[in-house]
Amino acid sequence: MRQRLSFCSLVLAVLSWGLLLLGTLGRAHAVPGLAGWPRWGIILAQAVFVLFVFLYQRGRPDPLQGYDFVGLLRRLVRGPGLIAAVALALGLLERAAAVARLPAGGPALLAVVYTVNLGLFVVFLARTNYAWRSLILFRSTVRLRTEWALFEVLLGATLLLRLLSWHPPATVNTVVFTALALFGAYLGTNQKWVAYLSRRQKWQAVAYELLLLLGLLVFVQYFRATRFDPLLLAPEPQGAFLVLTAFFAAFYSVTGLLVTFFNLPTARVHEQRRAEVLSLQRLTQIIQRGQSEAEIYQTLLDAAADTAQADAAWLDVPAENPAGKTTAATEYYYKVSPAEATLLRDALAHYRLSGVNFVNNNLAEKPALAAVAPHYRSLVLLPLHGTQHRYGTLYLLKRIPYGFDPEEVSVLRSFTDQTVLSLENLTLATLALHNQRTQEELKIASEVQDSLIPKNLPTDDWFEISTHSLAAKEVGGDFYDFLVLPGRRLAVLIGDVSGKGVTAAFHMAQMKGIFHALMQGNPLAKNERDRFPLPSRFMAQANAALAHCLERSSFITSSLYIIDYEQGGFMFARAGHCHTLYYHALREEVFYFQSAGLGLGIIRNEGYEKHINNQFYDYGPGDVMVVYTDGIVEARGAGQEEYGEDRLKLRLEECYYQEADAIKQFILNDLNAFTTGQPIHDDQTLLVIKFKAVQPEPAA
Repeated sequence: MRQRLSFCSLVLAVLSWGLLLLGTLGRAHAVPGLAGWPRWGIILAQAVFVLFVFLYQRGRPDPLQGYDFVGLLRRLVRGPGLIAAVALALGLLERAAAVARLPAGGPALLAVVYTVNLGLFVVFLARTNYAWRSLILFRSTVRLRTEWALFEVLLGATLLLRLLSWHPPATVNTVVFTALALFGAYLGTNQKWVAYLSRRQKWQAVAYELLLLLGLLVFVQYFRATRFDPLLLAPEPQGAFLVLTAFFAAFYSVTGLLVTFFNLPTARVHEQRRAEVLSLQRLTQIIQRGQSEAEIYQTLLDAAADTAQADAAWLDVPAENPAGKTTAATEYYYKVSPAEATLLRDALAHYRLSGVNFVNNNLAEKPALAAVAPHYRSLVLLPLHGTQHRYGTLYLLKRIPYGFDPEEVSVLRSFTDQTVLSLENLTLATLALHNQRTQEELKIASEVQDSLIPKNLPTDDWFEISTHSLAAKEVGGDFYDFLVLPGRRLAVLIGDVSGKGVTAAFHMAQMKGIFHALMQGNPLAKNERDRFPLPSRFMAQANAALAHCLERSSFITSSLYIIDYEQGGFMFARAGHCHTLYYHALREEVFYFQSAGLGLGIIRNEGYEKHINNQFYDYGPGDVMVVYTDGIVEARGAGQEEYGEDRLKLRLEECYYQEADAIKQFILNDLNAFTTGQPIHDDQTLLVIKFKAVQPEPAA
């Protein structure tokens, strides 16, 4: 239906342009039989032509595909930019003819060139305007889309009225166009796409935007020059309409250019964020190199002080460690003397801050602290707490007041959380190495791994979740995790580490730590919904982090889903993991998402990002998503045949109408019946997510 309307718009646009050409020839007295062509006929033909060109462009598919912003601008330069070049050539031809004072027949040539240029110009405006529409409405709210539709209607009506002979008073004109310009300026500030560009891409965008402006300038200059040309005898409102329309097209190009240009410095901040992530991964890598607890603490202190740009820092480690041994308490210092640290520690003891996060950005307000630390004005105190043990306390100081903002403290909190995880992994490794009985070693590893598996599943009015996990040995390499993100979104991670046993369990713990480290909010994001990395970007960053700590023979398959309940959709990226099984309630169809993706650790360089991409899907009430590891579909029956994807698909077709728990149990019952009497060869993990049949109304 949409394609048919678009085709009809194209046909009507071509026909109206033909009428416009005849009217222009008549006005120029180029064809005697058309000399009486009415003035209103030209204006009406132009209005209809402009209307249907814009309707045709609006009916076409969205020119923005995924996140290819630079590609969209490049296509604009190659398309409308080429149109502008043709228009310039035609304009030069016409001017040369005018200067040469062509004999009879000359006005016909000039009228044809003028009308062709007018058609090219309208096509240029339509493509450019709807390209900017896609960029401005990228990741926009329903309210912004409604406002844009209203703006289109108001702007289109106002511009078409310019073609009429009647014009309102100058004061009314000024008020109307000022209001439209302000409304357009408000909409034009929504340029979220710029934040997704790298520094190099931003410079490319600036270059393409300048070329687009140059194309607009070519057209505007041409129509300004021909507006009062006596040879063409074009109606005066025609030129005014074209110049005014070009103003609004140029307005968005200038807005995009300014936003892109002034966001260029943020690229360095993104690089700093990547450095922070690498610092976090150093803490995980230490255990793989067999280094000591002292080196983990020293890495934490150095990484935290460097990231926060602290003027002084130290780390207190308690005397009793998680292994049950009692040793002398230890301190680690960074640009601060032990005596100065002791004075401040004693002053803080008065406030009973042990075991709690503490941030003070104006120490001058606390006389006791100001007296013992006169050179410092900002302080952060972060305890290192595990599930059962306290690993120490981190102190950071700055000389300036209000030196620690909430985003910075959040990153530092991630550092301490990652340190605790590394220390707990190190504790597990130390206990295993000193344990002569393999069963005891696996028991300890199983307890640590069990503590990393989510016990409290996220709940909401939008969905149900049911999970199952069974290791082939005492410990396994399957993992899954959840993170509730702002804006009613849920991040779901599932994966499978190659191999089994303790090594796989260690890598599983690393991947969990990477998940929590990378899914930290971006402080430069304009709103809560843009603060977190896209699934494909997460996979690329996780691959870079694992490249330094994963054995060359090991790899990890994984999938990350970010479910957006307010928008009614989800995006995901697959890194070599099993295909997602999905039931679409509206179509009553069960199918697998067929998406490409390479396992983590297979390619260990920047080229990996080319092998991973995002996939988007709009879910509906009653839809069901089944996510699993290969231990489910590769489970073997009595005849050594595999359970298989086809059998799993059939089971979902039989039970999709049930609740998530019942669907999970139905599949497991069939799996257990199929594998009766056979050993479990691989870890098995199964997640069932069902979107409730009655979805809440999204927040306004």
